[in-house]
Amino acid sequence: MPDEAYAMLPQDWAAFCKAAGLPAFRAKQILQGLYRDRIADWAALTTLPPALRERLAAEMPLRQPREVTRTPAGGDGVVKYLLEMADGERVETVWIPADGRVTQCISSQVGCAMHCAFCASGQLGCVRSLTAGEIVGEVMALVRAQGRVPNNIVVMGMGEPFMNYDAVLRALRVLNCQQGLNIGARHITLSTCGVVPGIERLAGEGVQFELSVSLHAPDDALRDRLMPVNKRWPLGVLLPACDAYTAATGRIITYEYTLVRGLNDRPAHAAALIRLLRGRKARVNLIPLSPVAEFEGQTPTHADCLAFLDALLRAGIHTTMRRSRGRQADAACGQLRLRNPKGPTHGTATEN
Repeated sequence: MPDEAYAMLPQDWAAFCKAAGLPAFRAKQILQGLYRDRIADWAALTTLPPALRERLAAEMPLRQPREVTRTPAGGDGVVKYLLEMADGERVETVWIPADGRVTQCISSQVGCAMHCAFCASGQLGCVRSLTAGEIVGEVMALVRAQGRVPNNIVVMGMGEPFMNYDAVLRALRVLNCQQGLNIGARHITLSTCGVVPGIERLAGEGVQFELSVSLHAPDDALRDRLMPVNKRWPLGVLLPACDAYTAATGRIITYEYTLVRGLNDRPAHAAALIRLLRGRKARVNLIPLSPVAEFEGQTPTHADCLAFLDALLRAGIHTTMRRSRGRQADAACGQLRLRNPKGPTHGTATEN
């Protein structure tokens, strides 16, 4: 059983209460306090006896990430938050409103060990993985700050979710459950840079979460340059695993493809991507590069982006182009960073 309040599922609270000789309704009261009343301290949950509140404070700490800064991104409503965990480590999370709905982009690790070339998150490696309670705590921190529950969760912030598989899945189950924040499974997206064992495990979980795979290149030679993970799980291994995932779950994978001027955005690259994905049940999400200081690549022209999009659509591949948001706050795809609580930026972080 977890030792963090936010990592506990309803069945865990039921078992906790039973083991403590408490009536079953106490578990319901605890869940209502955490997710309906959004208490920040067990002392505030006055529906519980004082002795139980004291026990919970001692055995099931409410690890509240502390808001360090919030950075609005111009006029598009995007806000980036820097949150500090109990041990002083920090992560970034982004609040993204659109058309009356809100998506929160959350982190799964402090930094990232995958070292994708154009991603700020992975430039200096991973400090540690977040616990399940800390991941749920990211969401609860913004729920309190914004006064509402996000409609969608995307695990596309700092870190590689499948390198922290157990904690991430537990956190998402908590966020999804009815007695938690009740965020629909199909409104929760996991993004991986291509960690095949994680894809294979997820296929057997029986969950309806969405899966996004960062592709970014149509061949191994170029993908090796951009994404070191490809040397371990090349396209000849990754794509069959994705096909097996779709066959087992009925879920269609979204392939993320960041367009970099002159590097992977030419007509020949579009043609190669079409050959790679033709006949597969797949969606493609094109992402014009968001500038990152450590990467020399540039954003393609709008005309080149549209030409790439048009080529895929004409080939019958379901393709969309992501509108880049949050750049003014360095909160766009690939721009989240690891922040040093004792000084200036010492690392980096983000979406895969």
